[in-house]
Amino acid sequence: MSNSNSIEKDYTISLELKHRIRFTKDAFSGANRMLAQLLETNGHAKVLVFLEQAVAVEFPQLKEQIEEYFKGTSGLIFKGVRVDVGAEECKRNEKVLRRVWDGIEEEKIDRHSYIFAIGGGAFLDVVGFGAATAHRGVRLVRFPTTTLSQDDSGVGVKNGINAFGKKNWIGSFAVPYAVVNDFNFLHSQPKKIRRDGLIEAIKVALVRDRDFYYWLEDNAKFLCDLKPHFLEEAVERSAILHAEHITQGGDPFETGSSRPLDYGHWAAHKLEQLTDFELTHAEAVSIGLALDTVYSWRTGRLEEDDAKRVLDLLVTLKLPLYHESYELRDESGRRKVFAGLEEFREHLGGKLTILLLKSLGQGEDIHSMDESLLEDCINMLKDYSDEEEKVS
Repeated sequence: MSNSNSIEKDYTISLELKHRIRFTKDAFSGANRMLAQLLETNGHAKVLVFLEQAVAVEFPQLKEQIEEYFKGTSGLIFKGVRVDVGAEECKRNEKVLRRVWDGIEEEKIDRHSYIFAIGGGAFLDVVGFGAATAHRGVRLVRFPTTTLSQDDSGVGVKNGINAFGKKNWIGSFAVPYAVVNDFNFLHSQPKKIRRDGLIEAIKVALVRDRDFYYWLEDNAKFLCDLKPHFLEEAVERSAILHAEHITQGGDPFETGSSRPLDYGHWAAHKLEQLTDFELTHAEAVSIGLALDTVYSWRTGRLEEDDAKRVLDLLVTLKLPLYHESYELRDESGRRKVFAGLEEFREHLGGKLTILLLKSLGQGEDIHSMDESLLEDCINMLKDYSDEEEKVS
């Protein structure tokens, strides 16, 4: 026996988690057998579907179509479709989350069964958190329906709801069983929502893939006009880049301090709060991305011409550069948005880490920001935005 008063043992747990992503059209058509091939059917697995209300309204036949699909799929026990509210409202209280838990309990969904979540990013966040915490995790299949969720959040591993006035304060990391990007949903969205969601494609291109960024620039007119082929290619390439970063970037559950996929997000998250979520996430990210791009230029990292190219792309796609909530100040006269820096740091802990651009397609982490220079950058964006409004 050891004479030591303590024994120390460290073990490494190796998990091989598969992140399945599928691109298709009309997933619940009887002729489309992608889902039947994707799911493990053992004769005992159940399927319970949660459908966002706005999607149910847009596709009034969808509920019946889902029911018919599972009538023709053997090996699975279908437990129905439950419709609930989505958008940011579903993340602001626990009511939808509680109803997800209620459904899982009432239908006796176990760890060999499936929860389907069909809706936008906020709805997927809430249903995903319910699935991740029931029985310590039941299988989740995500069906993102918006550009923003199909090209970014829906293919990720995050779930959560808002609390204490902050986004995603309560949440989890959980790899979904699968993500199904059905382009029929994508093309049903209002034009502004479809177009705004492209901001996350621009973001990931700026931090990971210069060639993709150039493609977005070259095809900006087609994207602005929402030409289906171009919109689908942008979503697919963006989704794959996001998934590759999560699965191959070395920190899928954000245990470190670096958050490259959150370029432009420190200001975005705070602006959403300051406007009581009047600003959508896509709009806020566009505004925050514009700020960090100008700041990257003004700190000598990014070439001026490249910064202006980014702003011009946002303008071409009718994405915002500035919002009046930037002008809100606290009692000391400090812009309220600057509190977002500390909240961004607090979310992961450790030291503040913000990604800026060194070039198109390449980022660089920094650990402090000059608020007086940020003031100048915001004023520049206000002037630039005002000029663009006059031109348009």
